[in-house]
Amino acid sequence: MTPDVPPKPQSRAERISLWRYLRLFRRDILSAQPEKLYRAWMAEFRTPFFRSYLANDPDLIRTVLKERPMDFPKSNRVGEGLRPLLGQSVFLTNGETWLRQRRIIDPAFEGGRLRESFDAIRAASQAAAERMTAHVGETIEIDAKASHAAADVIFRTLFSVPIEDEIANQTFRAFQRYQRSQPILNLAAFLPLPRWMPRGFRKQTLESAEEIRTLISRMVAERQGLIERDEAPPDLATKIMTTPDTETGERFGQSEMVDQVAIFFLAGHETSASTLAWALYLLALYPEWQDRVAQEIADVEARDISDMAKLRISRDVIRETLRLYPPVPMMVRETTGIEVFRKRTIKTGAQVVLSPWHVHRHTRLWDRPDAFDPARWQSDAGRESARAAFIPFSAGPRVCPGAGFAMLEAVLMLTSILKLVKVEITDRPPPVPVAHLTVRARDGIWLRVVRR
Repeated sequence: MTPDVPPKPQSRAERISLWRYLRLFRRDILSAQPEKLYRAWMAEFRTPFFRSYLANDPDLIRTVLKERPMDFPKSNRVGEGLRPLLGQSVFLTNGETWLRQRRIIDPAFEGGRLRESFDAIRAASQAAAERMTAHVGETIEIDAKASHAAADVIFRTLFSVPIEDEIANQTFRAFQRYQRSQPILNLAAFLPLPRWMPRGFRKQTLESAEEIRTLISRMVAERQGLIERDEAPPDLATKIMTTPDTETGERFGQSEMVDQVAIFFLAGHETSASTLAWALYLLALYPEWQDRVAQEIADVEARDISDMAKLRISRDVIRETLRLYPPVPMMVRETTGIEVFRKRTIKTGAQVVLSPWHVHRHTRLWDRPDAFDPARWQSDAGRESARAAFIPFSAGPRVCPGAGFAMLEAVLMLTSILKLVKVEITDRPPPVPVAHLTVRARDGIWLRVVRR
């Protein structure tokens, strides 16, 4: 029997101690939150060390992300846990440093550049589909397959090598170890520690981060050599490494390019893997929608990027997946001055949490917010909700530069796989969404693969 709604974490009790909350938060930030956040416009969380405000009100979200983004920089508290891997990447920086980095990075992801990446994404998608056919008749953990496929896309589009390349494969395995060992927040996210004090990173986290950066450094150095000899392929790495800042004329140095590649992999690989895995699960859970996607695939041959607009149902399935299971569940900004939110005075240095997870399931913003309904994206009500309350890639100047890339990849991956196989629910318990670096399933997503 098809369930009315797909899996959702159980909310915590309304009142718990600070210590209990911190323990729950470190384990999973979704189930650590109370149910009222799905209907509240704003909520305050107090600790002895800082004040945090969750803002679900679309007007507040627009103020923070679109109207006055420079007044609400990214919080350094979140960056504390990712600094060993990401250094000074565009994901963590603010102010002039961030502006300079975006001036160099953004041209690589402009609309015209997607056309140049299309063949590499399609090749990775077809390879992922072929690998799935080897498991026909089996029950497999789909999250691992999605992770492998998304990593292949990153390496093909960034460095023009498939994941089977030795360095690419070593980097992928190191990222897997890093993701398993690194919680989304560490001690410094909660306590105002001085810069000299150790951050309490796990040994495996530091070792994995060092290994990843060493491997990426090798790839960047090799690419720089190809660029200097005018032998570099026209992929994303070459584009970014040869693009000067329009104001200073400077390019990324070796270390800063390593920082950017690390976030491209972490953001692009983790988020895309999460989206693909949950999309396949949802279509297995609702086979009538899988049949509609399969029929669309049979009617449309996606041979170039212009054909992608014809895959309307597939695109709406991805949108609905991103609504229900946004890969990045929360974004944290910080006030730089005194603010007034909903008639409440907010002090300087307060944490402002924007939660795609709660906004996308907000009872005041969406019709049947917990239901899987790709058809909503073609309705007037659904489009209105999307304009006010759909932020899987953030919004405004700090919107993810690879948002268009991610949508293209997700649709190509999904349709390539479902062209060759069907996926079905097993008798295992439903997956439980948890949030660490991205929203994944606690014990994986297990599906049966059937030949189409």
